[in-house]
Amino acid sequence: MTYYINKLNQKIAYKHIKGKKLGIIFVHGLNSEMNGIKALVIEKYAKKNKLSFLKFDCRGHGKSFGKFEDFTISDWKRDLIDVIDNLTTGPQIIIGSSMGGWLMMLAAKARPKRIFGLIGLATAIDFGKDLYNGLTKKNKRELVKNNYTKYSSYGFSYFLKKKFFLDAKKNNLLNKKFKFNCPFILIHGLKDTVVSMEIPKKIMGITTSKKIQIVYMKSSDHRLSTPNDLLIIINSIEVIRSQIKLS
Repeated sequence: MTYYINKLNQKIAYKHIKGKKLGIIFVHGLNSEMNGIKALVIEKYAKKNKLSFLKFDCRGHGKSFGKFEDFTISDWKRDLIDVIDNLTTGPQIIIGSSMGGWLMMLAAKARPKRIFGLIGLATAIDFGKDLYNGLTKKNKRELVKNNYTKYSSYGFSYFLKKKFFLDAKKNNLLNKKFKFNCPFILIHGLKDTVVSMEIPKKIMGITTSKKIQIVYMKSSDHRLSTPNDLLIIINSIEVIRSQIKLS
């Protein structure tokens, strides 16, 4: 395993493949990691087309430093910006899965000259409020009393701290214009029970780019991992590449 050591002397696990000038970065979702099927298929595509490719585990995930509950959206945004700044060169397309879609948009705001295209997969943006509202009364009491609670959802259990919700609100994007004028594709399954199908429409509404489009998948769920889903993701990369003009 290869690691990037950040300024706090903490390890961020990553895999980087060198290729042509245009690169692809894959960003995983909440409580996920970099070796899921979507990342592997995109990595294979990048190798075949001799494109640079980077995937990594945010801190508290996978093989990277720390426990999940000790980090926030701001921390994971920092991780993405760190790997962009230190592990890549030239223009990049970011592909963000679920929470990774939120992080990619935050990174595009922070590094507008580096990000030439975005692909959001079931983009989970500004989900702090909905996540809090979904907590039980017991969870909410524990947050007040202990500053943390154990949360269970979709077969996973993990700890959430009060600071996670406070920080998430600071990173909300839907309450302002998203100044991004490069190609942007949002892919969303109509059987997604995690993120509303209205979210891509809201993202389109705040985005300044005229090259933004939404692809709804009638039979797909939040995972977007069926063979057809994966084909659409690869086709979307092709579309983005065709719209990018490199000097």
